Amino acid sequence: MKAFLILEDGTVFKGSSIGSTREVISEIVFNTSMTGYLEVLTDPSYAGQAVVMTYPLIGNYGICHEDMESLKPWPDGYIVRELSRIPSNFRSGDTLQHFLKEHNIPGISGIDTRALTKILREKGTMNGMITTDEGFDLGEVILRMKTYSVTGVVEKTTCREKYVLPGCGKKVALLDLGAKNNIARSLQERGCEVAVYPAFAKAEEILSSRPDGIMLSNGPGDPKECVEIIGEIKKLYESNVPIFAICLGHQLMALAAGADTHKLKYGHRGGNHPVKDLETGRVYISSQNHGYVVDVDTIDPVVAVPAFVNVNDGTNEGLKYMNKNIFTVQYHPEACPGPQDSGYLFDRFIKMMEVGK
Repeated sequence: MKAFLILEDGTVFKGSSIGSTREVISEIVFNTSMTGYLEVLTDPSYAGQAVVMTYPLIGNYGICHEDMESLKPWPDGYIVRELSRIPSNFRSGDTLQHFLKEHNIPGISGIDTRALTKILREKGTMNGMITTDEGFDLGEVILRMKTYSVTGVVEKTTCREKYVLPGCGKKVALLDLGAKNNIARSLQERGCEVAVYPAFAKAEEILSSRPDGIMLSNGPGDPKECVEIIGEIKKLYESNVPIFAICLGHQLMALAAGADTHKLKYGHRGGNHPVKDLETGRVYISSQNHGYVVDVDTIDPVVAVPAFVNVNDGTNEGLKYMNKNIFTVQYHPEACPGPQDSGYLFDRFIKMMEVGK
């Protein structure tokens, strides 16, 4: 079946429908990872977006359900150059085509994803529509696309109630802002007991459990939309409990401490982004998925100082908070799959909890 990807600037790509045939309007973003399409699909940070995979062949190793980063896929749509309909992998339990259809995610294949990515890089992230309707009215579709915005996605992706993952070591409270499974898994591998709280949990509830440390997870959307959550994070900041924050959690901690954030032209999404540790000068290859960054010019040096910087564009990739047991990073040290360079940050968090105790 024919399918069309229509961009907000009027560009139209024609390809083949994959997955669901329902029509969807979403923000179009691209991911440069060469592997890990299932982890991309099940990353809650993609809620409200349709993902373009820049690697040309997607689906060739099928669907390995144990590799999912959450219980379901989150993107509104999926865009690929070529879909492999016959996977080859002894661990595969499904095809990508069936997985998309089962979860009602529309997609399109057979389009020039290189040209599409160049448009998004040159003009910036924009809204788009995936449709199988050959009789679409371009003017009417563009008007509809211009009214779309990504809202309410943290509430959509967070857990509904607190739950505890067992461990015999440090007690960590994880604030689920749209967390990937591998954050809790990385903590459990280091012996931690992980109590996972919904995004809108009160600081008093979290602190009353007397955790050894607090983790603020990744998540989707504009950090400035999370006004209520920022208010609770301010209370966590004022406590003496060690805090480690990733991605959206990093942005929310910065906002809670008085800094500002802004939207990037086309974001950082993929497993090949270099970040530099400003203390050691060492460069790490990182996995990233974000469209917003902390505005480094708004950071009060009495409160925090930059700890990591993106080698490609100079944007902030992490903060060290002064006179506080708090450090935050924009990228994903729990990357799975992806470069494992930054896994040591979890060990740093464990040591911080030990010293703090």
